[in-house]
Amino acid sequence: MTTTERQPVGPASARPIAVYGAYGHTGRFVVDELRSRGYLPVLVGRDADRLKALAYERGGEPRPAAVDDPAALDAALVGTAAVINTAGPFAATAAPLIEAALRAGIPYLDVAAEIEANADTFAHYADRARQAGAVVVPAMAFFGGLGDLLVTAAMGEWARADEAHIAYGLSGWHPTAGTRVSGTVSRERCEGRRIRYSGGRLEHRDDAPPTLEWRFPAPLGPRAVIGEFTMADVVTVPSHLDVPEVRTYMTTEAARDIADPDTPAPAATDAHGRSDQTFLVDVRVRAGDAERRAVAQGRDIYAVTAPLVVEALDRVLTGRTRAVGVVSAGELFDAADFLRALAPHVTVETEAWTV
Repeated sequence: MTTTERQPVGPASARPIAVYGAYGHTGRFVVDELRSRGYLPVLVGRDADRLKALAYERGGEPRPAAVDDPAALDAALVGTAAVINTAGPFAATAAPLIEAALRAGIPYLDVAAEIEANADTFAHYADRARQAGAVVVPAMAFFGGLGDLLVTAAMGEWARADEAHIAYGLSGWHPTAGTRVSGTVSRERCEGRRIRYSGGRLEHRDDAPPTLEWRFPAPLGPRAVIGEFTMADVVTVPSHLDVPEVRTYMTTEAARDIADPDTPAPAATDAHGRSDQTFLVDVRVRAGDAERRAVAQGRDIYAVTAPLVVEALDRVLTGRTRAVGVVSAGELFDAADFLRALAPHVTVETEAWTV
């Protein structure tokens, strides 16, 4: 345990947790995960009718509140122990909900995959949250959170690495409506340019990303990927790790799915509402001639976000944290221990070798 890690303060279950966007695709998974771990979901969002329908279906107290109504947000958070924001576009929802959480004196976590929204959270709230002793956790999700944990665990005792590569092997990508809206907002903010993290900074580029072959471990094996298919990991990883080159990759099939406006939304194929999509995340970190690898496998990138963010919530509420302020998963938690706690949702393997 590090000197900054706080001691556990006892069980946190049976406490009310506000879920903003509770009736959304990911929000429903989060509500179910909270309930399975003994928490009491408080259903928050703009649409009162959808909140009431969700409360009738799954229980929980509906509290309508729009992000442009601070008084309604304050009322929605009364008596809650934390707020989880699952509603995109996070460029519109993150700041108002962080402000409300700071006023309420409770932790804030979100599942944002938007690069710009996550960068804004670090830039605008780092000092205020630290001074208030508050915990603000952006991108506590499949994109941004899981990759950060894997890179952090792979680095282990290394103080620095030359580069980190995160390759996403998705069997397909059927996006939710929220994903499509968030993607549109991100493209507008970037004026159609793509983003890359290189030389220790984010840069915008007008050229097309490269296509190359990535040798995934079994069962995927070699696959064509879009290189520099940049995701939220380029914000979370460098926020606390000294790695000047952070690159993310996406299998071409999944990239085509997300680019096609006719790709349908994910369809449930089991009793838990999960789709049949599978994923393999292959992380490789290099320092000089030494290279380390961490591999995570599981099912449904939206469904797996729920155990990620709820495990984070539980650790925050029980004091199993290493920092305050705006912090990513890898900095806030013991990464290896966190990844072990995700079983059976995610299977993780690590290895090291010399190149």
